[in-house]
Amino acid sequence: MKFRLFFISFLLLVTSGQLIAKLSEKKPKQNDTILFDGSSLKNWEKTDYAGKGEIRIDENRSLILEMGAELSGLNWKGKALPTIDYEIDVVAKRTMGSDFFCGLTFPYLESHATLIVGGWGGALIGISSIDGYDAAENETADAYSFEENKWYNIRLRVTEEEIIVWIDDEMVIDCEVGGREVSMRFGEIEMSTPLGITTYATTAEFKKIILKKIH
Repeated sequence: MKFRLFFISFLLLVTSGQLIAKLSEKKPKQNDTILFDGSSLKNWEKTDYAGKGEIRIDENRSLILEMGAELSGLNWKGKALPTIDYEIDVVAKRTMGSDFFCGLTFPYLESHATLIVGGWGGALIGISSIDGYDAAENETADAYSFEENKWYNIRLRVTEEEIIVWIDDEMVIDCEVGGREVSMRFGEIEMSTPLGITTYATTAEFKKIILKKIH
């Protein structure tokens, strides 16, 4: 009798555990576009920066951007993406170097801009450019303490009136952009449009890049 009760309890425990695990799996929603799935670089092109580092996918299905002399990265060559009312989720970490490990270039209406994460010595976050001022000079500039080899969830929301950024669910940028000039910083980074992932003299890893339509 005790054995039967034990066996039944065991089955219930295993079944409930499997159910919880199944429910906890995060599946893409209908409006989600998986831009990087861990298996290939389909629809991406290696950006032809001078002195760029190697780019590969490792055995853990992580996208590796090796340290280059300056910029290294990829730019999107797939289908057209929305220019407002969307979010991009990126999971990334810096494994070597002391400059930005995630330069996320994104579309905004008829223009583009770049979210800088961990730049200018390793701590600066900001958007280049707002009203002609880059990420270190405009009101989006802030300092954030990034640890090496730690994954960070970076979420960018773009609407016509605002650009908002969260790091691990903490809002770090909330910039009103309606009627203002949103543009790229001059230089090689302009090659990363319409959507790009870039590092600067830094090795970084990425394990998720998803675009979600909002509204």
